[in-house]
Amino acid sequence: MKKNVFVYGLISGICVTTLMACSIAYCYSKGSFDGSMLVGYIAMILSFSVIFVGVKNYRDQVGGGIISFGKALRMSLLMALISSTLYVVGWMIVYYTIFPDFIEKLAAYQLSPAKTSQMSAAQVTAIRDQMDMFRDWYSTPLGVAGATYMEILPVGILVALVTALVLKRKDRRIL
Repeated sequence: MKKNVFVYGLISGICVTTLMACSIAYCYSKGSFDGSMLVGYIAMILSFSVIFVGVKNYRDQVGGGIISFGKALRMSLLMALISSTLYVVGWMIVYYTIFPDFIEKLAAYQLSPAKTSQMSAAQVTAIRDQMDMFRDWYSTPLGVAGATYMEILPVGILVALVTALVLKRKDRRIL
């Protein structure tokens, strides 16, 4: 079990970290963050699909076609944690070495006249407050790590739950 968790967690983490770095580089080169959130979450879900493969592989190869919900959930959560941790470490490396002005560029984009001209004063204030909160979080490495975990880990937990529900099998005769 440990080998499957480690290998598939690493594969998922490498995939999601690579996709994140490429996505941010693309946004920077284009000067726009349009659609980046959607692309980011799609990349997370695709990368986390490796978790499903890892649990299914364990169930079919090692478990004799049987795995309990608890064991599948435990494996999935551990893989999601490994993957998320690689993502956080990868983002921190990318943020501090390549894109240290990320929050400022994001704030400038979110508060640009093209975006705010379509909003009410309350909406603009809410975005400004959100950007200030992000600046606060990003003022320390612990804040960056926490904010980044809050971005990816809930998706990983959701994928882990779905994986465990879909792949649990008490009796090998049930196909």
